[in-house]
Amino acid sequence: MFLTNIKTKKDTQAYLVEPKTINSKRILQIAEAEAFARDLINTPTSDMGPENLALAAKSLANKFNAHYSEIVGEELIEKNFPLIHSVGRASSQEPRLLTIKHGNKGPKVTLVGKGVCFDTGGLNIKPGRSMGLMKKDMGGAANVLALASMILSANMDVQLTVLIPAVENSISGNSFRPGDILKARNECTVEINNTDAEGRLVLADALSLASEENPDLLISMATLTGAARVAVGSDIAPFFTEQNQVSEILKTSGEAQSDPVWPLPFWDPYENLIEPDYADLDNAPSGGFGGAITAALFLRRFVSKPSSYIHFDIYSWSDTNKPGLPKGGITQGPRAIFNALPKILKF
Repeated sequence: MFLTNIKTKKDTQAYLVEPKTINSKRILQIAEAEAFARDLINTPTSDMGPENLALAAKSLANKFNAHYSEIVGEELIEKNFPLIHSVGRASSQEPRLLTIKHGNKGPKVTLVGKGVCFDTGGLNIKPGRSMGLMKKDMGGAANVLALASMILSANMDVQLTVLIPAVENSISGNSFRPGDILKARNECTVEINNTDAEGRLVLADALSLASEENPDLLISMATLTGAARVAVGSDIAPFFTEQNQVSEILKTSGEAQSDPVWPLPFWDPYENLIEPDYADLDNAPSGGFGGAITAALFLRRFVSKPSSYIHFDIYSWSDTNKPGLPKGGITQGPRAIFNALPKILKF
């Protein structure tokens, strides 16, 4: 055999070299958590309905030897989660409440994520163009699962609870209706003025349950309102907290982690906007002003210790390819929260 080319080839490949100043293990754990969330959001609802989201949450729990449980279908009524059941009962996949628990020492940290796997708008049906991205309406659930993965992989000394109401807001003969008055887990009555404002309903029951365990820190994440996008655009995740120190910590952490977040106010003078004539609360106040704020105020009504509560109203999607943010599902807030968590828990 004759050698046809004996010239040594130069290696022209580019390689990433790990600087000694970084914690590469931690970075890989965060990247893995982010990839997990992105995959969940990008998966079509045909393969990521409430049952599939439950399997994903269970797999994460098993990975870290955490306790997993779920309440499904009619059992939601028996165990007093009426709003979760009402929103999800029209789907062929039964609604459910997913729970992950881990740890028995340290501060109690509870994460609640909106798991609406697809949102038609219900009987207040969305226009087709608005419905096109609604596979991402479980972005809040994906983001809290990513944050939970970061916390668990870092072995943080916290008592972690993750609650995800997993539903599909579908249309059927037994859909909940505009004009219905529903009772929540905490006995509040809610007048339904728009079935497309369903995310705050399922979160309400989950937040009520979370409050019963009196956590030191309670965080909700949800693709909740278009008003939040109008206010700050798609790149920034607005959040709500009553504590100015926590707000500053989160802003600074978001800047450091290239995970931009920005505070909006729990503006008490708008409380009257969420109080209708015939019930305790209105799920969709008329007028359209301050929609992100009124949604946050609605959720706060179901939290027993508001000073411990932080709510994120996220978009969880990149409309174009950007460095580090390929087009499609993204996380918004988990890196900022994870980095800030040790400081926040001191308050």
